[in-house]
Amino acid sequence: MVALWVIDPVDGTYNFHRGFDWWCSAIALIDGEEPDLGAVYNPFRDELYVGGPALPSTLNGTPLAPLVDRPLRESCATTYLHPPFYDGEIGAAFGRAVSGVATLRMMGSGTMDAMAIARGHGDVLFQHSVPDWDRLPGAALIRGVGGESRVVSAAGVDWHVAGVPSAVADICARLTER
Repeated sequence: MVALWVIDPVDGTYNFHRGFDWWCSAIALIDGEEPDLGAVYNPFRDELYVGGPALPSTLNGTPLAPLVDRPLRESCATTYLHPPFYDGEIGAAFGRAVSGVATLRMMGSGTMDAMAIARGHGDVLFQHSVPDWDRLPGAALIRGVGGESRVVSAAGVDWHVAGVPSAVADICARLTER
């Protein structure tokens, strides 16, 4: 297998365009299906995250604390669902997932949401139809602090779910239940 770099020059394009600070540039190195390394830079805040499953995740060179596992009912989830998907099977799956969380945030950059999870400011993220450049950098960094990253098929789409292990397992189960 040949190593591959996956690059997202601006994750959170709408936020960037409108002047919000919740955006970044992100890169991941993969050698197989899962990322070996992720690097994320938020120029607005001058924050550089680097890490992966075999390299503990850091923020500006300082190690991030390991994630504290918690059940979904105590978890802060971050996600996004475009309004055209509120109805139908995708909306129903989304509703099942969010019905179990303590609180919900929608901030507009999946990779920056992953950095919030990696820092322990949230617990789980999930979103459907996430391209690799949006999924892999954050997944590597979350795995570098002891979290999990999964892709699960539900309602005819693939969902990226990442964060603390118990909340990830519960979100995956809720997305796929009928």
